[in-house]
Amino acid sequence: MQDPALLGSRASVIGRFGEARRRGEEKVLVDDLRESARIGRLSWVMEPGTLEGGDIVMTEKDLFVGKSKRTNSSGIEQLAHILKDMNVKAVRTELMHLLCGCAYLNNKTMIIAPELVNKKSFPAFKFISIPKEETYAADALYLGERKVLIPSGCATANAKLKEAGYRPIEVDMSEFWKGDGGVTCLSSPIYNLM
Repeated sequence: MQDPALLGSRASVIGRFGEARRRGEEKVLVDDLRESARIGRLSWVMEPGTLEGGDIVMTEKDLFVGKSKRTNSSGIEQLAHILKDMNVKAVRTELMHLLCGCAYLNNKTMIIAPELVNKKSFPAFKFISIPKEETYAADALYLGERKVLIPSGCATANAKLKEAGYRPIEVDMSEFWKGDGGVTCLSSPIYNLM
């Protein structure tokens, strides 16, 4: 579950849900994290800030954070203050979360649905553009070793990833899609960069 927190080996940030009905979900995660030696110091986003992990795109050098209905300016500012050593850049989005329209893979390459997310928000990046009818595949998860987890049934996205030298791994997401859940919603990566 990526929405409650941004997890790092040196620092972790517990968000504050923009969707009021979801506030409190992070407590279960925090209880489990307190016992983990794999994550770094815990910090919290405080009111009036809101920050959801689905709005965070992590690259090797930058954090792009969607300013959305779920994540506000105060949450982004608090994140930048907590992670002073990283470049935190706000990206305006009309999507529920920024990860609904793009995901970082590696080597300055992103998978993106250009009808949903403006490529100009990510200067100097290369893009694997997904067609409008397969925008759900833009919510992908890079697993390392050029493997990319994507929802099944997105033949064009699959082919484009292969053309770019990646190895797509398809997973049936049909039940999660019904509730607006994507591949990244089911993960809690721990980043070594922070």
